[in-house]
Amino acid sequence: MNAVAAEFADALRARFDNAMVTVAAPRGEITLDVDPGEWLAAAQSLRDEFGFEQVVDVCGVDYLSYGSDEWDTEVSTESYSRGVEGSGAGRFAWGEQPNGAAHAPVRRFAAVAHLLSYQHNRRLRLRTFADNDDLPVVASLTAVWPGANWFEREAFDLFGIIFEGHPDLRRILTDYGFVGYPFRKDFPLIGNVEVRYDAEKQRVIYEPVSITPRVLVPRVIRDDARYATAAGESSARRDRQREAKP
Repeated sequence: MNAVAAEFADALRARFDNAMVTVAAPRGEITLDVDPGEWLAAAQSLRDEFGFEQVVDVCGVDYLSYGSDEWDTEVSTESYSRGVEGSGAGRFAWGEQPNGAAHAPVRRFAAVAHLLSYQHNRRLRLRTFADNDDLPVVASLTAVWPGANWFEREAFDLFGIIFEGHPDLRRILTDYGFVGYPFRKDFPLIGNVEVRYDAEKQRVIYEPVSITPRVLVPRVIRDDARYATAAGESSARRDRQREAKP
């Protein structure tokens, strides 16, 4: 972690003493986690005190199956059927439940804002977890950054997160009659209904999905070892260079 990122992280910890500040190495990406009750106030402070003039994005995250694998990497004679017949998040029919998560947070839904400061050439990730998984509600950031309007509508449309105080919170990508929130992990990847035009009725009709859920590309969470490998190679190269010197 570079000195600039460390100094900024310390300033955030001093200002938001009840929040959690994490820095992801080696790029120095900083995340500020706040309670949902402090979400709006933290945003105002970051704009006015830390110079974050723009919100680049506001998105939702569903941590329902965070940390779980769909693919068993142990040796087995069952071959590919292990992945096809799995019941990971989204790989199941309506009414079924996904596999449990190994490292999922206690709370399920999070709202994440990505902030940009032009004057300081700095970025920050601001995150909060909604208190209620059944009805996730967080404050709207439109009063701080009006550009958050459509971002919050998208998060509402796809994740069902309610942004309290939003001036026009309605669906923006899916159809007005769409049922459910398609980016939630318990929403089947095959969907709930099929839509087609019926020539006899001369209108669009909705029917139950006629296909079986399948896992075509298994999802496995693996640690990224590129940086550790590069560091080890650099260390070995320096050792060889020292040994080669007379």
